[in-house]
Amino acid sequence: MKNVREEFGSLVFDDREMKARLSSKVYASLKKTMDEGAKLDITVANAVAVAMKDWAVEKGATHYTHWFQPLTGVTAEKHDSFIAPAPDGGVLMDFSGKELIQGEPDASSFPSGGLRATFEARGYTAWDPTSYAFVKGTTLCIPTAFCSYGGEALDKKTPLLRSMEALNKQALRILKLFGNEEVKYVSTSVGPEQEYFLIDKADYDKRPDLKYTGRTLVGARPPKGQDMDDHYFGVIKPRVAEYMKDLNDELWKLGIYAKTEHNEVAPAQHELAPIYDTTNIAADHNQLTMEIMQKVAAKHGLVCLLHEKPFDGVNGSGKHNNWSVGTDTGVNLLNPGDTPYENAQFLLFLCAVIKAVDDYQDLLRISVATAGNDHRLGANEAPPAVVSMFLGDELTKILQAIMNDQPYEAEEAKKMKLGVDVLPKFTIDNTDRNRTSPFAFTGNKFEFRALGSANSISCVNIMLNSAVAESLKIYADRLEAADDFEEALHNMIKKTISDHKRIIFNGNGYDDAWLAEAEKRGLCNYKTTADCMPHLLDDKNVKMLTEQKVFTPAELNSRMEIMLDNYCKTITIEANTLVDMVRKEILPSINKYMGAVAETALAKQQVDSSISISYEKNIISKLSNLNDIIYAGVDTLEKETAQEVEIDDIVEQGYAIRDKVLVAMEDLRKACDEAEMIVSKKYWPYPSYGEMLFGVK
Repeated sequence: MKNVREEFGSLVFDDREMKARLSSKVYASLKKTMDEGAKLDITVANAVAVAMKDWAVEKGATHYTHWFQPLTGVTAEKHDSFIAPAPDGGVLMDFSGKELIQGEPDASSFPSGGLRATFEARGYTAWDPTSYAFVKGTTLCIPTAFCSYGGEALDKKTPLLRSMEALNKQALRILKLFGNEEVKYVSTSVGPEQEYFLIDKADYDKRPDLKYTGRTLVGARPPKGQDMDDHYFGVIKPRVAEYMKDLNDELWKLGIYAKTEHNEVAPAQHELAPIYDTTNIAADHNQLTMEIMQKVAAKHGLVCLLHEKPFDGVNGSGKHNNWSVGTDTGVNLLNPGDTPYENAQFLLFLCAVIKAVDDYQDLLRISVATAGNDHRLGANEAPPAVVSMFLGDELTKILQAIMNDQPYEAEEAKKMKLGVDVLPKFTIDNTDRNRTSPFAFTGNKFEFRALGSANSISCVNIMLNSAVAESLKIYADRLEAADDFEEALHNMIKKTISDHKRIIFNGNGYDDAWLAEAEKRGLCNYKTTADCMPHLLDDKNVKMLTEQKVFTPAELNSRMEIMLDNYCKTITIEANTLVDMVRKEILPSINKYMGAVAETALAKQQVDSSISISYEKNIISKLSNLNDIIYAGVDTLEKETAQEVEIDDIVEQGYAIRDKVLVAMEDLRKACDEAEMIVSKKYWPYPSYGEMLFGVK
């Protein structure tokens, strides 16, 4: 990329292009739709479509697609060309407002969780004008929502947009109570930090487990892993640096604010962090980022692994979700501020988040639940499966002072009467020092660290937005009916702190003592997806999510079904892959090596019968024993997998796979990894952990 300023967003039909290509009247109407949700007139849509098509064709596009995010976890696209028959037998390049606004893809093969029957296969995609269209290759990509013939959401964008609107509605009610009449809308912003591994493609191609499942199902730990912490923030290797440079170039062209890059803790692990953006745009950009990361890696002879736990024994990969709330006037509602007016407003929004996280801690856990992330959560590298909040010592003391109606001891003693006394500026503990906390206040935002690296950020932000909207609704209902606003505000904040203080924990989330303490506090500890996912349909969760108009009851049922089905299928594929690897390559390799060792022993004896062959006997004895264990283990795994997939009830199937299949896989892996430590490298069929983790220079 020659000039970052010129190239940035060059493949995006952004505000610069719209201003240049649309009439002032059309542009003003479109901006009203984008900023305020006003209905889009078809004449405006036609004008936008023509300008968008002309721009895309100039960029080399021949096709367009409604780019959407079905419940598969990845994006989807169906390409249609711009061509239309011309009277002279040639073609015209045509694109209408109707084609821009709505598409009709076949929805039959996308997960629906029972939302539609096969004969009702038609689905609809609807343009999201708040997220800019972009060109990828020779295709104009139009970000869209995806719904069924009956109008139910079949994607992740639709409920995300609904949750943003729910929070906006309730936040505006609160702001008006504080006299903020000039604010037109409130939106959430997100900056997702993306962790990933890079390995050589030649090694990847020799690992069926990586190709089929994204993670290694067997693999002995290398002599050195992340023990020395020397990879973290270390000098970036030349090959990786070239990859990062090309990745930045591609992301910047697509208007993605890739900002920070560095080596992560585990060898071969890295991180990319963008600048904040509006939540639905950030979600679109993160999906694009993951796609581009993998494409650019292929050009460098590398493979980008996005699985949460591709290697056992070293840190897995997460995606820290930095979340904040702001107004269209530029005010960050989670910034403590300097004035009494701002303090009271900040404390109310802070309490809304505290209440939301405590009331709906199960939904936050559910929002990050996948088979891959289950390997990472609580593994002394990521937040525990227990959701708690870190506020820092100073803010915690301030809240305690409010709760107890006591002076807050800062530089001077100050009685905290909301809206009267000044909240001291934070001097300590306003950053994310506690890296073990799942949900940490970091000065003017919250960082949710439990999200897995391969996950869409939409799910967690749907739940977070919705839960906070519910808290704000409860507050607004009470405050609007109060005779004395300040007294009601003070009492409500005081009550919130008292009722929800159990969720606040500033200590070490990795300590076993915390798990015992969390249980005493009554906090949820859902260790696996099978444990937490059925709770999506708990009465309180269904009530909140439907009243906030984020999901319908049918949509919630479908998502529980789909997520558990994904969990079961993921582990079943892993189990079948492991069986295939063990039967076809690992057992034959062990036997071949034992045969070679036996031949060596026989040759030694033939030369001189007095020569010791205790070394060979020991190897053969150990491997023979392991061979029997592995042979029995693969039979057990195959049997358990076949039995569990026959269970009709998806909840019961999830429990069975958790209790039987995963246990059998772990037992089999343990024996295989022990065998790898004995078998000669020449005979072992797969690249070792050492080769993969340290192979990229």
